[in-house]
Amino acid sequence: MPVITLPDGSQRTFANPVTIEEIAADIGPGLARAALAGKVDGQILDTSHVIENDTSLSIITDRDEEGLEIIRHSTAHLLAQAVKTLFPKAQVTIGPVIENGFYYDFSYEESFTPDDLVAIEKKMMELAKQDLKVERSVMPREEAIDFFLNMGEKYKSEIIGDIPHGQIISLYKQGDFIDLCRGPHVPGTGRIKAFKLMKIAGAYWRGNSDNEMLQRIYGTAWANKKDLKAYLKRLEEAEKRDHRRIGKIMNLFHTQEEAPGMIFWHQRGWEIYLAVQNYIRNKLKDHGYQEIHTPQIVDRTLWEKSGHWEKFSDMMFTTHSENRDYAVKPMNCPCHIQVFNQGLKSYRDLPLRLAEFGSCHRNEPSGTLHGLMRVRNFVQDDAHIFCTEDQIQGEVDSFIDLVFEVYRDFGFEDIAVALSTRPEQRVGSDELWTKAEHALEVALNTKGLDWKLQPGEGAFYGPKIDFVLRDCLGREWQCGTMQVDFSMPGRLDAQYVAEGGDRKTPVMLHRAILGSIERFIGVLIEHYEGNLPLWLAPVQAVIMNITDKQRDAVENTREFLKNKGIRAISDLRNEKIGFKIREHTIERIPYLLVVGDREADSNSVAVRMRSGEDLGVMSLDEVCDFLSAEITSRGLTFLED
Repeated sequence: MPVITLPDGSQRTFANPVTIEEIAADIGPGLARAALAGKVDGQILDTSHVIENDTSLSIITDRDEEGLEIIRHSTAHLLAQAVKTLFPKAQVTIGPVIENGFYYDFSYEESFTPDDLVAIEKKMMELAKQDLKVERSVMPREEAIDFFLNMGEKYKSEIIGDIPHGQIISLYKQGDFIDLCRGPHVPGTGRIKAFKLMKIAGAYWRGNSDNEMLQRIYGTAWANKKDLKAYLKRLEEAEKRDHRRIGKIMNLFHTQEEAPGMIFWHQRGWEIYLAVQNYIRNKLKDHGYQEIHTPQIVDRTLWEKSGHWEKFSDMMFTTHSENRDYAVKPMNCPCHIQVFNQGLKSYRDLPLRLAEFGSCHRNEPSGTLHGLMRVRNFVQDDAHIFCTEDQIQGEVDSFIDLVFEVYRDFGFEDIAVALSTRPEQRVGSDELWTKAEHALEVALNTKGLDWKLQPGEGAFYGPKIDFVLRDCLGREWQCGTMQVDFSMPGRLDAQYVAEGGDRKTPVMLHRAILGSIERFIGVLIEHYEGNLPLWLAPVQAVIMNITDKQRDAVENTREFLKNKGIRAISDLRNEKIGFKIREHTIERIPYLLVVGDREADSNSVAVRMRSGEDLGVMSLDEVCDFLSAEITSRGLTFLED
């Protein structure tokens, strides 16, 4: 007679063992129709699962995050069933859930085409409408291997062969299609209502380039058609905002095969880079940081001693000279400790804040490289704070203020915060971890911030806070971080003289606000669709003539603005003014200044914004004051719609 405790604390008693589906029906017919699975004492199980003992249960529907994941997993199976129906000789391999969707890898002699994708999606819709019952079964390990081999599915047999002995081998059947899977899955294919196949790509079996190349079909799935439509709209908007496309239009940067993952900055792109860097540099000075610069290439022994060689050597570029091995630095921390170690420090010298725009190199896989967002060479707005244990909270508190101030100046208001605590594998005493975690938590609470706890997600050397930006499309970008490090200072012999005269190892706080400057600029470009605030715009104003008579007036205006610190260019081409305006609007230049005969005679300009708004005629002093005020305010009171 199982007693079921529901999330609201109420209980239901059943005379016999009962399925999750039956419990949902007992609660109400609406819930029975909506139920996708059940969470039994924290474990998510199919609605067909039989409960025999007293337990807690929550019914999962498509309104739950777990429910959406189940839908996506089941849609991957629906994709595999459709492929097997249309292409019987194709072999199925693996089909996991990914962010916003799923994929399935297939082994098939012929290449799938875009037309095939359309046919597969149509077949998936047909199978979904049939509302085929999804049934779970278990099978002995060796029997399951033979079962899939007899079906011609060698990849499934290989997967089962790698499953440790003693684990349950579960299969899911829908119609005449059977797949190996741990589940859970929707009760029937009719629960899959909104999906779309997105693209075809190549993928090596098990991610190993020595193995066969498979064909991967990506798809997205949602709880309903409204959510699917909204997601596709976001994708469309994201494509319009792709920083690589806009970067080309604005002539900001390029990449090329001879230097994969490295950025060739053009003059206009470098103006943005310098504006961002100089802004951060001034903030660091205001907050008591010392800017330093350390070598690009350092002997391998330092990386071994710091622990990076053991953990990151496959990501490091190396070189050799005069019987010595060197590594191109993938991060700045060990070098900053070398600066700290020069001269004995006292507790009176702490906290010591060392900052560097450190150029780092990491050997990222070529398939992951993506414009500015994923590169092999990048610069971090990196800093390390050497402090005592008692100073952790104060430094974190100050850093939080700095982070939010910077993000606000760049136009980001929606910031998610997460605190990651001690993992199972870690260094340092529990007492020290407790003290550091408490300091971070108190600092967050003191600021009145909403934050998410991520138990066990801290680095092996200490807990951390992550700051995640949400852009105008709701996409999340992890940029800022504050990490407490108990390990590296001791490994690299950092010490200071404490107040009592004994020597102690300082705590090292790793912190960044933007993270990679390259990536942050990519985020800015996409967030603003290239329409950067005036203070960041590489060209802040363009002065254009209507006829050749105004040539001198245009050049004089350009010089006047440049002498006032405004990034201005002139356009003296023999083109119609409408053509020039359209071209520079596409280039996202914020202000378009036109000089005709009247403006030339009165030492003025006609002012037009890239949004199309006409601000009328202003004198040179007026337009200079107007632009300077917007630059000084960083656009916070001048934001365009």
